[in-house]
Amino acid sequence: MTHTDLYYFLSRPRRFGKSLLVSTLQYYFEGRKDLFSALAMEKLETEWKKYPVFKLSFAGNKYITEEDLADTLNLKLGEWERQYGLTPSDKSAWGVRFELLIKAAYESTGLPPVVLVDEYDAPLLDSMETPELQLTLKNEMRKLFSPLKDLGGILRFVFLTGISKFSQLSIFSELNNLKAITMNDEYAAICGITREDVLTQMQPEIQALANKNGLTYDGACNALQKQYDGYHFSKNSPNVYNPFSLINALSDKELANYWFSTGTPTILTRLMRKYKVDPVPFETGFEASQDMFDAPTETAKNPIPMLYQSGYLTIKSTKAGNRYVLGFPNNEVRLGFLKALMPYYAIDDVVDNDSFLLRFVDALEEKDIEKALVQIRAFMSGIPYNAEHKDENHYKAPQTTH
Repeated sequence: MTHTDLYYFLSRPRRFGKSLLVSTLQYYFEGRKDLFSALAMEKLETEWKKYPVFKLSFAGNKYITEEDLADTLNLKLGEWERQYGLTPSDKSAWGVRFELLIKAAYESTGLPPVVLVDEYDAPLLDSMETPELQLTLKNEMRKLFSPLKDLGGILRFVFLTGISKFSQLSIFSELNNLKAITMNDEYAAICGITREDVLTQMQPEIQALANKNGLTYDGACNALQKQYDGYHFSKNSPNVYNPFSLINALSDKELANYWFSTGTPTILTRLMRKYKVDPVPFETGFEASQDMFDAPTETAKNPIPMLYQSGYLTIKSTKAGNRYVLGFPNNEVRLGFLKALMPYYAIDDVVDNDSFLLRFVDALEEKDIEKALVQIRAFMSGIPYNAEHKDENHYKAPQTTH
């Protein structure tokens, strides 16, 4: 990747290792050979030049005003301006300041600079519900990135990553040669952990998990696969595990819902309610063309692009004619997604509904059908008689999977 095209874009769900990938690229371009000791890269790279690297992360902040973005950019640009002997400025001419920095770095080191942008879409996702603010932030970020195309002659590499795919016209209008590798087979496993890696590199950790939970080694492998595996990011993608959940599960020796417990974006929950999302097709799988899910988020007419790009849906299989079948990747996402929808299905207190599910599952595990029916009757009795304004989804209870 670092020796082919100049401009790259990759989107992946949250906590899938995008920031780790950006940091790896940073240290590689900074010539940190010591960090790649005993890895293939140590032998593949023979020069190990120390390029000037501009790494800009939009993660970690909340962008609810224009000033929030300005503060982030002033802080980072000011730091670089001092580093390269320029007078720090608090002006919002982001593109001019960034262009001067890139030229200063090139002149002072004699090497072409590298630009790495992590979570570029954080300001836009934070402002999804305030279109006027989002448009303002888009324009400000467009100013920042506008010099990158014209400076191509002195740039070594440009890499941008985020969760969602906003249209190039939104921010990167000048980067018409931006290579999107989000659905490229060659880079399908660039983030996350493949099933092959799990089975060949993590045997001791899997055995420890098995021992603690009274499972065989094969049983533990099967449980991990059902709970965290199942992601596919291209037509011929290998099976990819959610790295955040997998690593936590092996560390804690517990099969818990780690990824989903970190939170569902508020905007996603509201979109699901707005479009009255029915989870049944997600469970069974539904057909979609690529432009139905790998599409710009801000122009979407339904929540499918955001659900896919956020990691709640994935490619289950492919069909002729550039068609795909989308669905839940694994049990963790399935159960977490249904739990997130519970307030929409059941208007009553969420705690009461969670208690119902627990009691119902206990009855099924005890093989006590009458007890299970009692719980179902109690739940159904909560449905109001004046249901003329209720839609079909009100009567669909979330499914549990064991």
